[in-house]
Amino acid sequence: MLATHFIDHAEIIKDKLRSYRRQIHKNPELSFLEYNTSKLIQEKLTELHIEFKLYGKNPELPEAEATGILAKIGKNISKVVALRADIDALPVTEDTGLNYTSQNEGVMHACGHDMHTSMLLGVAEILKSIEDEINGTVLLIFQPAEEKLPGGAKVMLEEGIFNEIKPDIILGQHIDPQGKLGTLAACSGPTMASTDEIHLTILGKGSHAAQPHLGQDPILTAAQIVIAFQTLINKKRNPLDPGVLTIASLNAGNTTNIFPEKAHLKGTLRTYNNEWRFEMHKHIKRTIHNICEIYGCEYELNIAQGYMPLINDVETTNFVKTYSKDIFGEKNVLDFEPKMWAEDFAYFAKEVPSTFFYLGVKPENEILPGLHNPKLSPSEDALTKGCANMAYLAYRYLNK
Repeated sequence: MLATHFIDHAEIIKDKLRSYRRQIHKNPELSFLEYNTSKLIQEKLTELHIEFKLYGKNPELPEAEATGILAKIGKNISKVVALRADIDALPVTEDTGLNYTSQNEGVMHACGHDMHTSMLLGVAEILKSIEDEINGTVLLIFQPAEEKLPGGAKVMLEEGIFNEIKPDIILGQHIDPQGKLGTLAACSGPTMASTDEIHLTILGKGSHAAQPHLGQDPILTAAQIVIAFQTLINKKRNPLDPGVLTIASLNAGNTTNIFPEKAHLKGTLRTYNNEWRFEMHKHIKRTIHNICEIYGCEYELNIAQGYMPLINDVETTNFVKTYSKDIFGEKNVLDFEPKMWAEDFAYFAKEVPSTFFYLGVKPENEILPGLHNPKLSPSEDALTKGCANMAYLAYRYLNK
């Protein structure tokens, strides 16, 4: 079946894709709380006579219903491909001015998950219409809580999402606000970084600023730690291995002449190297301990372990780039520069050969705000080719 079939079918349902996207965008829901979004997906799958099961319960509300969905299209499991879309929104106050702006105050689809979900619903319709011609099975993963630890992908895997049918490969697609409309980009190997959160409180002793000898200054201690962290990232890391250690928040005191009792620091550690990642945990703890001891302060430290590095499978990535050219054109399938962002798709990629790729949504001669920005408004013109490509890739993998 030619790629034009998938492009034509996506064009036929483009108004549906926009309608899905706008309905989801208008009604965003936070991680593990995507009850209405999940209900919408279930209704559309039911209309298409596609069977599905629920996975992905909220770890904090185990009695609540799962919001993630695993749907199945196909007559046999000789070969299996899984396609994933995330469904949750962010705690961001929208500032786009769209006539379908978020109706849930302080919550917004600022990362494009409304686009991802809408395209996968379109994929479901296209593939269901040719189910008899599919030589295998397509699994559709509508995943909750990409934006919140421990991550919906991890939870779905722990609940046994692949116990009955395990895919041979998994494909994930994400919008790219810096990517030109009509393009797709992917890279093999390291694609996104691990992400660990650093939460540190320095406990000092307050005193008048004119009598520093009577107190223990948590601000000076915090400043030394911030500087020392930059030494760590430079001297404890192979220069050929990317890594970031950043303190992005430092709060202490509220006046000009009093040392506060506490200083609060927050930051992140990111890398593609999992072994070095955990070595750095030890260096971070040792550095904080030693500096606090020098300046006479106590401390409370929590390093919240986040997502693992996302590593794209070489063969699967080559497959995606090769056949995506049938949809986008030879010159519009590009190499993607790895980012130090993070993605819980990494948990799927650890279990099954996978690739995560990027759909350009930036109209020519326009500048779009980045992901997680309250003004982000990706072009809906990307929906049709993004949908067609996902459906086509699944078909080609099962029928090659």
